[in-house]
Amino acid sequence: MSNTIKTLDVVALLRAMPEAQLVQGQVGTVVEVLSESACEVEFCGDDGNVYATLAIKNQDLMVLHYSHIQAA
Repeated sequence: MSNTIKTLDVVALLRAMPEAQLVQGQVGTVVEVLSESACEVEFCGDDGNVYATLAIKNQDLMVLHYSHIQAA
């Protein structure tokens, strides 16, 4: 599995960002890769409205992977 963060990856914050009112573990979507070390992440509420968009260093993000396991 690649560790490269790509556009539209779902990510979680590894540290709180109180200046943006984001807590550790908050989930967002990568909307743009800015460089090899940073990307722009968008955070939305349950209503779909964006409440934060900011540049974040890749070291502060964890890519979330979803696996669909089919019952036997």
